[in-house]
Amino acid sequence: MKLKYFIVPLALLAACGKPEQKTMGTFERIDPAFDSIVSADATIEIIAEGYEWSEGPLWVGSKNMLLFSDVPKNTIYQWTEKDGAKVYLTPSGFMGTTSNSPEPGSNGLLLDDEENLILCQHGDRRLAMMNAPINQPKADFTSIADRYQGKRFNSPNDATFYNYSFYFTDPPYGLAKQTEDPEKEISFQGVYVAPADGDVKLITDSLTRPNGIAFLKNKKTLIVANSDSGKARWYAFDLTEDDSVTNARIFYDVTENAKTETGLPDGLKVDSNNTVFASGPGGVWVFNGDGKVLGRIRINDVPVSNCALSSDEKILFLTADSYILKVTLRK
Repeated sequence: MKLKYFIVPLALLAACGKPEQKTMGTFERIDPAFDSIVSADATIEIIAEGYEWSEGPLWVGSKNMLLFSDVPKNTIYQWTEKDGAKVYLTPSGFMGTTSNSPEPGSNGLLLDDEENLILCQHGDRRLAMMNAPINQPKADFTSIADRYQGKRFNSPNDATFYNYSFYFTDPPYGLAKQTEDPEKEISFQGVYVAPADGDVKLITDSLTRPNGIAFLKNKKTLIVANSDSGKARWYAFDLTEDDSVTNARIFYDVTENAKTETGLPDGLKVDSNNTVFASGPGGVWVFNGDGKVLGRIRINDVPVSNCALSSDEKILFLTADSYILKVTLRK
């Protein structure tokens, strides 16, 4: 069944000398549980704009700072309430001088347990760590993983960290001709784990376009977005202690929605209550841990690529094409 789409008129900002700004979306309440996640007075606002393709938002709670990638521009930006948005690090994903890739920069960003910045680097086709403190960025990196069985990755896209291991996806989006690119060395698009000690291990090669990735609260179930318009789904995989896949299944299928709504399954985050916030057709889908749709954060006209939660989980930041959005879920 096609979900309703609400058209929201233009809204004026509070009287503060700012120009009129369009409302970017609204909230669709499908299940009563949504009301405890998104309050009746929730808001959506633009906090930065003008990017070519924004991605990989990361909230750094110790610095009250949002980091995000502009993948085509090979640059990471930072945003704070005080100073707004400004360049944080460039280059971010490709250290060379020339690249055929239309998206050579960093994509997904995350922190490890020691607050090191970890980057999915399209251009250099690796998962890497920045060799500098988070508040003193420098384009100096150490590879965490750049090959599987001696072959270069396609373009690591998104990652999550648990128990000293990095779990990441490797679609072809950073390659100039994607799956047909002559520089593509691996025949499939994989989901991998890079343990702190040991070789990179393939978790699954069955997804056509693995993208966003996150663990449910139990840390035993991995949710992976598949950004393929023909198979627009989130998949769930139960992992054993040795990271073997068991009980692989479809978490939720939005292939029909993708035919009429902007966007595909992409980045996702899971909060402390096991609520899944997943970018997809029409905006952000909100699920419980069993894959039941609770509601949606509808974003008008532009695809949402990813999201990040503030430390108190009251704010959801969205990267949406050229925009960075701040969704105040609860006050």
